[in-house]
Amino acid sequence: MSANTADKDNNVSTNKNISLPISRVRLIMKSSPDVSNINQEALFLTTKATELFVQYLAVSSFNNGSGKGSKSLSYSDLASTAEEKDTFHFLTDILPKKILAGDYLKTLEQIEDEEADI
Repeated sequence: MSANTADKDNNVSTNKNISLPISRVRLIMKSSPDVSNINQEALFLTTKATELFVQYLAVSSFNNGSGKGSKSLSYSDLASTAEEKDTFHFLTDILPKKILAGDYLKTLEQIEDEEADI
């Protein structure tokens, strides 16, 4: 009985150390066809690592962003950090910079004009 109580106490204390839902991380991990079983310790470590990564991204984006004066973090801060820092460059597809539709159409026209000249 004391072993079960110790396990429950340990499980409760480890769950307090993380703020992301473990069940959601498990669901994301199981969505990969390469994953069949997920060890409880691996699940906890993956959840904690994800939480620390998101925290690092947010702090880096805040420090490099324009919202320091207003103490806010915007999408454009995250997108520019992903584009400018090599550490986060793999996120550029997930966090693209927002552009206006008119600007995008002008860019498409310029590309078509360049291709027509070739």
